[in-house]
Amino acid sequence: MSQVCSGGPDGGAIRQGAALGVAGGLALAASPTFAIMALLTGASGGGDMLCAATPDAWPLSGMVPMYLLMSAFHSAPWLKLISRWRTGASY
Repeated sequence: MSQVCSGGPDGGAIRQGAALGVAGGLALAASPTFAIMALLTGASGGGDMLCAATPDAWPLSGMVPMYLLMSAFHSAPWLKLISRWRTGASY
């Protein structure tokens, strides 16, 4: 059995690197996905019918603000990537 299959000195590092690459890609995908969902929901007139029935409702109670907040909360990987690009550090 090869060292790669048995988790030898290089096998574990390769799998760990691949897992970190996938996790990094998912982390970078979250913020734009939520931003797109906010745009689509807003453009389609989406929202909560319950909130539309109560004009005095709190303005951050709909789906669009929720998606925008989720996009903002998941923007940390993008900010780190931009910071690395500006400083010239390698990823």
